[in-house]
This record gives sequence, structure tokens and C-alpha cells, in this order.
Amino acid sequence: MSEQYEESKLYRLRHSAAHVMAQAVLEKFPEGKVAIGPPIEDGFYYDFDLPRPLTPEDLEEIEARMREIIKHDSAFVKEEVSAEEARHIFADQPYKLELIDGLEEGGVDEHGNPVDEKPVISIYKSDAFVDLCRGPHLESTGKIHPKAIKLMNVAGAYWRGDEHNPMLQRIYGTAWLSPDDLKQYLWRLEEAKKRDHRKLGRELDLFSISDDVGSGLVLWHPNGAKVRYLAERFWEDEHLRNGYDFVYTPHIGKSDLWEISGHLGFYAENMYAPIEIEDQQYYLKPMNCPFHIEIYKSGIRSYRDLPMRLAEKGTVYRYERSGVMHGLMRVRGFTQDDAHHFCAPSQMPDEIDFVLSFSLNMLRSFGFNDIKAYLSTRPEKAVGAPEQWRDAEAALEAALKRADLPYHVDEGGGAFYGPKIDLKVKDAIGREWQLSTIQFDFNLPERFDMTYIEEDGQAYRPYMIHRALLGSIERFFGVLIEHYGGAFPVWLAPIQAVIIPIADRHMDYAKKAAAELKAAGLRVEVDDRSDRMNAKIRDAEKKKIPYMLVVGDREMEQGQVDIRRRSGERLGAMNVSDFKDLAVKEVEEKVEG
Repeated sequence: MSEQYEESKLYRLRHSAAHVMAQAVLEKFPEGKVAIGPPIEDGFYYDFDLPRPLTPEDLEEIEARMREIIKHDSAFVKEEVSAEEARHIFADQPYKLELIDGLEEGGVDEHGNPVDEKPVISIYKSDAFVDLCRGPHLESTGKIHPKAIKLMNVAGAYWRGDEHNPMLQRIYGTAWLSPDDLKQYLWRLEEAKKRDHRKLGRELDLFSISDDVGSGLVLWHPNGAKVRYLAERFWEDEHLRNGYDFVYTPHIGKSDLWEISGHLGFYAENMYAPIEIEDQQYYLKPMNCPFHIEIYKSGIRSYRDLPMRLAEKGTVYRYERSGVMHGLMRVRGFTQDDAHHFCAPSQMPDEIDFVLSFSLNMLRSFGFNDIKAYLSTRPEKAVGAPEQWRDAEAALEAALKRADLPYHVDEGGGAFYGPKIDLKVKDAIGREWQLSTIQFDFNLPERFDMTYIEEDGQAYRPYMIHRALLGSIERFFGVLIEHYGGAFPVWLAPIQAVIIPIADRHMDYAKKAAAELKAAGLRVEVDDRSDRMNAKIRDAEKKKIPYMLVVGDREMEQGQVDIRRRSGERLGAMNVSDFKDLAVKEVEEKVEG
């Protein structure tokens, strides 16, 4: 949760709505016990220990009571109390008492989150409800719009996330500044369900994950593999055109390599168990970086060799727990579109300009035009000289300004080994996805003793920049499916056009037209089934094929096709050659629709 959100009116609104909900629940269940109720992204929740499971009808009643409480317009009043006073106030609330113990001892806040200093114990009162809370809240319950709240669902949640603790009922709700904002949010939720990449993956026969193969391991079906191939071919062409060299590296490496890189010291829990080969331990690679460094170190490097840009679509393996995997978005084996830039310090500003511009152009080519950057700077504990950090941070920020890209600075949010830029895109329904990362690394060049020979004949340490452009091919494909709702632009569509003959006598003409379009590089099929024309059109629309070309007697006589888009728009009759020119142009220009 961002600092910006925590300081916003929406955060205060949702925190206040959580309190109103808790009051309504305790009025319905006076014997109920309350736990915690924080704001979250797009809403809030509160955990309860109640005498029976909640029903949808209960949520309707609670929501109606919340609106009544809001109309009373009771003030939210903050008071600071001693631990003894707090225990007296919450004597019948065991979860609050446990939180008070933590507050008194220091180390956690009232939500059970770790804190550096012992916090002040405070309560908030509104109407008949009192809660252990640090705030902030709105001035009164009446500041919540009664028609801009909604209770969404109930889920189970262990107290403090520990399966050995009691299972509580967590009520999720949402609150917005206006009814229109709520309406827009609910629309986005419905759209998100329709666009779910797991659902569309099945419907469009793009990919699957088989229990027999293993969780988190993706099987790419022909349609999905075709989209991946087209995206990767574009990726490869653009990298070659922009001075990258491709490399290929193994899927496993000796334990010595991962000890030098620090992965076995800092990342072992995300790596798989070692493989014993001739008394030597090998590990499946979780990252490509050490291999690229070894390629760099395979010879003596001069300043004339720099910058060196090594790129690879390298498959890596990370030990993800079963509870966190999610379709293509979180998997155990995935392909990173990795690149590593090695440059002299004097080349670094230009190299940052280059890699940022390259990343933005690539993302925009895939239809992501709403992009925001997040610049993370030096944390308290960091490797590398302070002047290196200052130079790197200044270069990153200057590049963002030259790119005229909106950005947010996360002070102290960088990794211990270097500052970074994260690029986040908004999809068609306004959700933000992190895709690209441009990450400095002052650690690995030291660990691997990387050098280059400068013009003065002396050895110096190069700068190293990690760059993941799409993040991972699997996750990017999932984002792409949801962004387009499975209706890929013509250049990425597995099938770009289907020719639909009205009757058998039109079949030969349909195949001849298909051959002409295929010769121009278009992906075209002829639907030669015996079904009726309208059924074939509906089927093509379900498959989200960009174009349907209907041919009958008139089209056959005039050398034309009758064109329909998957949206239902009819373009009418057009010569086959003219349609070919239209489609080829859309492919070349990467038209989104």
C-alpha cells in the first residue's frame, strides 16, 4: 500500500467505513468479537469471531444498518489512553486485548504489523462504537456517502494469518467518494471477470496447467504458442536492431556460482533442492544474471567493448508455494526476457536514456500507452559508494524527465545493491501492472570481480544494469490477454481472418482467396464445415478472430469478399487484393483494434 494512498481522503473514508461496518455487525451480533479492520486497495475489511457463519442476507442487513449509522452523522473522536485504560475498555474483546499487549510491549501496531518504535495507544469513538485505532478517519460518519458503499463478500481468515489460531470471518467492503465512483468500480470488477486470463485461456484454447505435469508449469497450446512466437519475434527483431547481442545459458549451474552471486545466502528459500551430479551440487537457475556475467568475464574487456548489451529469453525456476500461484501471473517455471547492460561510468547516463526509451517504445508497441514510473532510491543499508548511488539516481531521474514520463520517487525503497526504475502500465480497464524494471547493481560486479581496461591501461569496475522488459513471458501474456479481453490486435491474433463460404459451390473460390492472402503472410483459414453461415460467424466472433470474410455468388463473380469485424461492424464488399493491403497495413502499423 503506497504512502500516497495512506495519506488520501479515500484511505480515511475506507477506514471510517470499516468502523461503521464493525458497529453494524456488533449490533446484530452483540456477543461477537472484533479483530482488525484496515483499509486495503479499493476497499476495506474487518475480521470477526461470530456465533454463526454469515449469509448473503446478513450482508444486506449489515449494509442497510451502515447507511442508518452514516445518517446519524456521529463524529469520530480520538483519545489517547494508557494500556490499563485500554484493557478496561476492551475487557470483553480478547483479540483487542492481545493487540494491546503487543502495543504495550512495542514492536507491533494495533493491526499486528511490525513497527520500529513503541506506539502510542489510541482509541476512536463514533456513536456507540469504540475501536482500538491510530486512525486517521473522516470528521464524522456523515462524510461517508451512503450510496457509495457496498459489502462485497465474506472469506475465512486465520487470526494473524497463523493456521494454528482461530478462523475468523472476514467481511470485505468497498467505499468511494461518490455513487458514480462505486458504479465505475463495480463495472471494472465485472470486466475483470470477463477478461480473466484463466477463463479466456480455456475458451480460446491458449494454454493450460495440468495437475499431472505439476502446479505452476504452463503448457502452451498452438493458439497461445503462436501469439508468444509473434511477440517474441518482434522482441528479437527490435533487440537486434538496437545493438543487443543474444546469448543462451544453461538451466542449471554449480553451487559455487550461486554462492558467489549470493543467491544461496539470500535467496535459497526460493530455489529448488540441489541436483547431485558426480559429487557436485547443481541448482536450477532462479535468475540469468550470473551466467551473463560469466560470458562477460570469458575474455579481457576493453572500454572499446562497452557498452555491452546481452539479452536472453531465459527460462528460470523459482520455488513458489502452492497458495500463491495464480494462472500465468505466478508460476514456478517462466521465461524472463532478461538483458544486462555493462558500461563504463561515463557511458551510464546515455545508457539509461537508451534503455528507458527502448523499454517505453516496446511497451507502447504492445498497446500500453498509459505508463507511470516509480524511482526507488538508496536504502539505509546498501553496498556501493554513496557517490555511485548519487550518480545512478541522478541519471535515472534525468532520463525520466527527458522522457516526459510521470514518476513517483520512493525514497529509500531501492534494493541494497542499487537504485531502480519500475515501469507500470494501465490496462484497458484502468488496472496497474508492473512490467519493466531497470535496476542498477553495485553488488554483483564486486562479487564476481568484474573489470574492463580503460584508455589509461588501468582496470576499472564496470556498471551493471539489469533490465527485464516484459518481466516474464508468461505473466506478460496473462496481462496481454486481460488488456485485450482475448481480442488480440491483428498483428498478434493467432488467426487473422476466416473465410466463410455460404455454400459448397463457393468453397474453391474461398480457398483461392485464402491462398492469395496467405501468400502475403496473413494467417487465414477457410471454415469448410457444413454449418449455416450465421453459426460460422458466431463461432468466429467467440474465437475473437479479427476478420470474417463471407463469400457467396456475388463475391465469387466480382472477385470480392464481404468483410465483417469481430465487433460486428460490417465493412461491406471489397476486392481480395484491397483487403490484403488493409490487413497487411494493420499488421505493419500494429493497429490495436
